[in-house]
Amino acid sequence: MKFFSKFLLFFLLSIQLLNAQQSISSARIEFVFVSKDVDGTIEGFQSSSEIIPEDLTSSKFEGSVVVGTIKTGNFLRDWNLKSGRYFDEETYPVITFKSSEVSVNEDGLKVIGTITIKGISKKLTWFFERDGNTLRGAATLFSSDFNINIKKGREDNKVEINLILELG
Repeated sequence: MKFFSKFLLFFLLSIQLLNAQQSISSARIEFVFVSKDVDGTIEGFQSSSEIIPEDLTSSKFEGSVVVGTIKTGNFLRDWNLKSGRYFDEETYPVITFKSSEVSVNEDGLKVIGTITIKGISKKLTWFFERDGNTLRGAATLFSSDFNINIKKGREDNKVEINLILELG
């Protein structure tokens, strides 16, 4: 009987530990190139993130998307964006992000990390709100920081990104 009690306790603790950590089951990434009022999506999301609901600051956000999945609703523009002149998908087929700091504030979750586009790594800050098993995040970057110069001025290369993560 004592063995059974220990086994049951171990089993229940194991279930709690498994439930304590969540992964990202799906993601939707949308972007707006502000100065041209062009919006689109990027897909091919892969993630090794570990979301810990009871202690979000211990969570890890890490993932990638496939450059070849960029869609703006215009086939020729998409083809041009994937070319060597802009994203250069043949040389740099993925965009990656890895968090270095996660903090919680009254507005939600702040995730600071490194995004790598075209082999160039820069700091990026995401701001997330949680709604049940959904995290909705927003971040801003400048494509010119990654040698993707659509326009001449840095401010004219502003891209707003929205990320919807479903936890599972």
